[in-house]
Amino acid sequence: MGGAGVTFGVENLPYGVFSLPGQSPRVGVRIGDDVLDLAAALGDEVFAMPYLNPFMALGRTAWREARERVKEAAPTGGHRVPLDQVTLHLPIEVADYVDFYASLEHATNVGLMFRPGEEPLKPNWRHLPVGYHGRAGTVVVSGTPVRRPCGQRLVNGRPEFGPSLKLDVEAEMGFVVGVPTALGERAGAFEDHVFGVTLVNDWSARDIQSWEYVPLGPFLGKSFATSISPWITPLEALEEARVDGPAQDPVPLPYLRRAAPWALDLTLAIEVDGEPVSAPPYREMYWTPDQMLAHLTVNGASLRTGDLFASGTVSGGGQRGSLLELTWNGAEPIKLSGGQTRTFLEDGDIVTISAVTRGGLSLGEVSGQILPAT
Repeated sequence: MGGAGVTFGVENLPYGVFSLPGQSPRVGVRIGDDVLDLAAALGDEVFAMPYLNPFMALGRTAWREARERVKEAAPTGGHRVPLDQVTLHLPIEVADYVDFYASLEHATNVGLMFRPGEEPLKPNWRHLPVGYHGRAGTVVVSGTPVRRPCGQRLVNGRPEFGPSLKLDVEAEMGFVVGVPTALGERAGAFEDHVFGVTLVNDWSARDIQSWEYVPLGPFLGKSFATSISPWITPLEALEEARVDGPAQDPVPLPYLRRAAPWALDLTLAIEVDGEPVSAPPYREMYWTPDQMLAHLTVNGASLRTGDLFASGTVSGGGQRGSLLELTWNGAEPIKLSGGQTRTFLEDGDIVTISAVTRGGLSLGEVSGQILPAT
């Protein structure tokens, strides 16, 4: 797990934002254990910006041309900086953040835990990608510490205020929008709008969430922090990972029917304090990202450059993407080395999520350490 032994070659070339001591952040591409300084290598001022947004807004033709120029520049060795000498920053200026609930296994597990004796899926779940609007201002780059949130939670049948006692990880895939749409306009083809993918940990305070989410859904239990990888892998790098999504029953309404295969054959890996705890596959997600984008804009909601939408917890194939599922809401603790166990995250824990495609491309990792509540 953790992507060990997987290189970042010219077939990959993920984009990020980096800085050297005393210098301003700018756009680079990862090659092996180096960062290629694109402003210097390509002589284009769009890469001298502190976010990827100006470049992403240029659209597919510009993305394709830049990728070819990077492939030409990469072997020369010029304008490359060792990765261990740079600081990596949030790669995008996040415009809006939306999180979906696209895993059939995850949604079923949650339903079984919280609605025993009932049908685990709500009637709408197989008809549309369920989601909620998050908080763009609390999206942070990998490595940023996460402070344990406080809020209301139910204790012995009574609401109390205090630190969350059920802080959780959610291993997810995120999709970054480059080309916007006008208000009232539906999005076109997925690949015409989405620039690339990133890893997401949508940290969740399960006790706060379970008390507040009826009737309007997640709020404070989700909005305190969402971590993303510093690397955005462009869609063009993922051509070999594209596969058909799973069969859907009932057949979705026409606007949600898939026009192209946009499921991705990749495997995530979750580590707690360096120990592997799960490796869920993404390809089994019931709702694919093109369907999420279609549903997100079908009512005329506009896309903006820098929009981030995420898949929801990736669970499938008997692998679970959250401690909520792995411990069955704390009833079945997982064992770590040295005799330690976990039901939910403890202060000081470091969670790392990585992913590798079927073809061996690494999507990097997203990591964060839990700090005590204040």
